[in-house]
Amino acid sequence: MRESPCGGPGEPLTAAPRATAGDTQPPCACPGRSHRGRAWAELLRLPALFSVPGDALAGTAATGASPNTRTLLAIASSLCLYEAGMALNDWADRDVDAVERPHRPLPSGRIRPAAALTAACALTGAGLALAAGAGRPALTVAAPLAATVWAYDLGLKHTPAGPVAMGAARGLDLLLGAAATSGTTRPALPSAALLGTHTLAVTTVSRQEAQGGSPLPPLAALATTALLTRLVTRRSSRGPTRDRRPATGYRPAGRRAGRFPGQDSGALLTTALTAAYAATTARPCFHATLNPSPPLTQRAVGAGIRATIPLQAALTARSRGTATALLIAAFAPLGARFAKKVSVT
Repeated sequence: MRESPCGGPGEPLTAAPRATAGDTQPPCACPGRSHRGRAWAELLRLPALFSVPGDALAGTAATGASPNTRTLLAIASSLCLYEAGMALNDWADRDVDAVERPHRPLPSGRIRPAAALTAACALTGAGLALAAGAGRPALTVAAPLAATVWAYDLGLKHTPAGPVAMGAARGLDLLLGAAATSGTTRPALPSAALLGTHTLAVTTVSRQEAQGGSPLPPLAALATTALLTRLVTRRSSRGPTRDRRPATGYRPAGRRAGRFPGQDSGALLTTALTAAYAATTARPCFHATLNPSPPLTQRAVGAGIRATIPLQAALTARSRGTATALLIAAFAPLGARFAKKVSVT
């Protein structure tokens, strides 16, 4: 147990005190600003934000372009749309959370539903405006991304199409970075498909995290992790398919003929990052397969969200964005550190 803000032993800070019918004053006389800040951090799941910038950066790397100011606008747009989805998610699920997760900010009364909906609308508008600032190609991707987020939260979440919609949203987020930076999305489509597939698997597991259920979703996520690990590392070992011969036409003999300096190091970095991705998600999914209880399932979902970062970094390294891949990888320990204070699920 942690100390309550009043200085004595109390409930964990994730649980809000409940007022009785006759209460006219808050149960604690301490200032409520920190309470409100924590409530909004829980609503928006702030630690999960560390998994967002890597989308745009991986999309940029897939096009062969270098990050620029438009890439930063794409990242800012992604962050706004991601947080809009978080606020809208809790607004749409407030009645369900009142039964399954009464400690969440809306059912506990720490944030009003109207405030959450207003935040979702404002963040969506800001995200679209930032994408427009990055150019028409970026806005062309951001608009269906925003529509997918709203459609998922308001209607598709509890249907068989829900995980597909969530995977599509993550893939579109990667394409947003490609479109903003280079004006094209075609080179980034394979990376978007791989990242979207991972998100689809994690979302499928998350559908039973409150009550537990079948071992099949975490088992399928485990198989997906193995498949993606194989696909990413196999593509990396082949190296880029364009410009592999030296400009002079001379082709040295040997197995490493025609490779650029740094190509081997890029492949090694891709392999290491892909191994980190697999290590992050495999064990929790295996445990959830053996015992699909709510705690183990929630742990598997949290691991899947965190595993998004090394997967983004691996996809970036595969596209020879070594420095950018290392930058993305640096988000992982930061996300894990803040996730200890605020849950990402």
